[in-house]
Amino acid sequence: MIKIYQQFVARLQLANGIPLFLLRLYLAPVMIQAGWNKASSFDSIVDWFGNEDYGLGLPIPFVMAFLATAAELVGGVLLLFGALTRLVSIPLMITMVVAMVSVHADNGWLAIADASSWLADGTIVLNESVMAAPEKLSAAKSLLQNHGHYEWLTSSGNFVVLNNGIEFAATYFVMLLVLFVYGGGRFLSVDYYFKQFFAPKMPS
Repeated sequence: MIKIYQQFVARLQLANGIPLFLLRLYLAPVMIQAGWNKASSFDSIVDWFGNEDYGLGLPIPFVMAFLATAAELVGGVLLLFGALTRLVSIPLMITMVVAMVSVHADNGWLAIADASSWLADGTIVLNESVMAAPEKLSAAKSLLQNHGHYEWLTSSGNFVVLNNGIEFAATYFVMLLVLFVYGGGRFLSVDYYFKQFFAPKMPS
């Protein structure tokens, strides 16, 4: 039985590029879209990065905004093709850490305000804005039901209150960390074929 399992695991290694490909396929459009949004409104991003009153108050905001935009836009394209995967994962992981610390940390873990979550009810951390979300949603629904097109507005899904916690950025960081450690993956990345082409020519 153990031998059969070992053989199965050995054969499974032939497909180890598939989950890495899926990670890249998931992350690439997220990063490209984020980078494109920054590039499309670059001046306001620079202002937000540098402003201490309503922004992040980061030093050298133009440089920081440029690096974040380039990392997401260019890095997202490279991830899509699995080119320089480990290399581009580094600035993207740094971008996620900066986002977690400077943008999302004060809001706790949850990206969407869910007062029923054990991550918001005081078991782990008490987030007052999350706990107040049901009352806000109830008030919004009441107003729309009385004065708006509630059925039409909710036909694509229910309303939620955005909490903007670290959940998404932390998830992306973990996914990027996997790509940093394992690379773009076998058969389905430019990195794999680049290595196949150059590895025989490299001196031992």
